[in-house]
Amino acid sequence: MLTNNNSAITNYKKYRKKRFLFLIVAAACLFVLIVIGVSIGSVRIPLSDLISALFGDSDDAYHQIIWKIRMPRVFSAAIAGIALSVSGAVMQSILRNPLGSPFTLGISGASAFGAAFGIIIIGAGTSQSNAVDAVLIDNHYLVTASAFVFSIAATFFIFLIARFKGASPETMILTGIVLTSLFGAGISFLQFIADDVQLSSIVFWTFGDLGRASWEEFIILTIIVIPALIYFLFKRWDFNAMDSGDELAQSLGVNVSKTRLTAMLVASLCTAAAVSFFGIIAFVGLVVPHIVRRIIGGDNFFLIPGSALFGAVFLLLADTVARSLFSPMVLPVGILTSFLGAPLFLYLLIKGLGKGYW
Repeated sequence: MLTNNNSAITNYKKYRKKRFLFLIVAAACLFVLIVIGVSIGSVRIPLSDLISALFGDSDDAYHQIIWKIRMPRVFSAAIAGIALSVSGAVMQSILRNPLGSPFTLGISGASAFGAAFGIIIIGAGTSQSNAVDAVLIDNHYLVTASAFVFSIAATFFIFLIARFKGASPETMILTGIVLTSLFGAGISFLQFIADDVQLSSIVFWTFGDLGRASWEEFIILTIIVIPALIYFLFKRWDFNAMDSGDELAQSLGVNVSKTRLTAMLVASLCTAAAVSFFGIIAFVGLVVPHIVRRIIGGDNFFLIPGSALFGAVFLLLADTVARSLFSPMVLPVGILTSFLGAPLFLYLLIKGLGKGYW
């Protein structure tokens, strides 16, 4: 019996060591990618000049590029990746559904409709194109506010349905499918009545682009995401219990309905903020948690911080490639994540059949 206990302790230590190693490697990769992301682009900045700029002793042009353009974009990519991937991981866990994500629940569709509503109905996308940008949006903050309001409205609608029909995973997923269809029809109607410039503005916004990032967006998103991440880590044991089924979680003292609704609200708030600022960046919230789960397992003690770090790495890498692939032309990162995410998710789905993640 003592031998079995020692073997179990040894295996558990190996289990924890492997997962801590993954977190350390992901954090190191994130740091390296931040440096690379700031250095490369249409204007390549040598490492020596980058270090000088960080300490305020560099060429004025490099200083402007680094602090006004590159740094806000790089850090915004990291925090948006954290927001989307952690939200996806939590939603998949509390709904016990591998398809659970901010996008399958209709939140991104609601944001897209809100942006289209702001551009066409409120009139935030009526300016003409110029030689620098294909389309200009008159008031980015108005479009962002409209997208945020509609995404939060979609979240509360899900909660309203859940309150009357019970906060079951099936109810929330089906409500998300209905909302996706509803807002998709709304976007089609707005596109039908839009003029050419407004239609181009809608398409431009829905691409998902981190080029509109600034320090203000980064700070606002950080204020929302960091407390949410702390809350998710605090509730990780409840999420682990819910992974094993509602009945077992209730027997362990978890208020399943309250925990599920609160976690959904917090995750939806993170997603709404990221999508409303930067547009629809597809598949990050769906694919990243699956990749991390396959590497380190489903224990939320490691899954949540692992998804946060790997999500930041994934989106920052995608944005860096998008900026460099056709330089000086910048490819919207939402296009690249869709190209990468779809086949990657299919691969994970095929490899995971019959392995019982849930």
